[in-house]
Amino acid sequence: MSLFRSSTTFGPVPSRRLGMSMGINNIPAKVCTYACIYCQLGSTTMLTKDRGEFYEPEKMYRAAQKQVAKALESGVKTDYLTFVPDGEPTLDIHLGKTIDLLKQLRIPIAVITNSSLIWRMDVREELAKADWVSVKIDAIDNRTWRRINRPEVFLQHFSILGGLVEFAKHFPGKLVTETMLIKDLNEGDDELRNIADFIAKLQPHTSYLSVPIRPPHEKWACRPDEGRLNRAFQIYYEKLPQVEYLIGYEGNAFAYTGDVEKDILSITAVHPMRRSAVEKLLAKAGEPWAIVEELVAAGNLKESLYEGHAYYLRTFGHT
Repeated sequence: MSLFRSSTTFGPVPSRRLGMSMGINNIPAKVCTYACIYCQLGSTTMLTKDRGEFYEPEKMYRAAQKQVAKALESGVKTDYLTFVPDGEPTLDIHLGKTIDLLKQLRIPIAVITNSSLIWRMDVREELAKADWVSVKIDAIDNRTWRRINRPEVFLQHFSILGGLVEFAKHFPGKLVTETMLIKDLNEGDDELRNIADFIAKLQPHTSYLSVPIRPPHEKWACRPDEGRLNRAFQIYYEKLPQVEYLIGYEGNAFAYTGDVEKDILSITAVHPMRRSAVEKLLAKAGEPWAIVEELVAAGNLKESLYEGHAYYLRTFGHT
């Protein structure tokens, strides 16, 4: 739960990627470059590619400064200041100036962007001020990109992809990617391989795969089943060094708790476990395979086959 919220700040809240993350909301609700079919925040109220002024950087800095202090008083340390508004953060013409001001707080700065304006040099330069940047890549095929992200009409996909390559070449911080998988749109093997091949050019620290976990804007924008999600993971993993699921679970992934059932669910929320790995974990804990059978029967765990191997992954909607 947020300790405090203003019009431009919230949190800190737990984030699997960023620890205790304080949100910086630099864009009014649903002002965006995209009207994504899977958006879980409702309809885009202002679809635009033009950058503008929204909030004064000095006021945003003061709000964040108060928020950080209030959190510390409550015994909570902020690990990241994260630009994650209800719209596209790079639409803010003062993004770079606000980042410069926030650096005075000596807390790492993260930006989560849909990548749509990264073809602009000024946007790339401002994003490069951050310590951690997440870029969204849902498709390589232009038609698929338009069907999923529904961009502002004058945006060009080839320019965005070129901008991503340029940004990755020079960004000194930690770069990660995120791909939202939608049933029957970008879950096919060919498109997944094309996306993974492109992401490999960027050499990101981590590539995340996500699915809609709350009602999407378009009801027909469904998530793939666990079998397809496992296949997507394996295709990415063949081409990329670090791949993880990002499906809303913020548990103690990879931590050994002494509770093997909890450990299995925690790990499989981040990536599939091959049967041999599950067996090894059970042997270490001195527990029987029946635990896995019970988790599968209860609908908490799903078995999926890929290239002759059985994998286990956590099912959607279970925390």
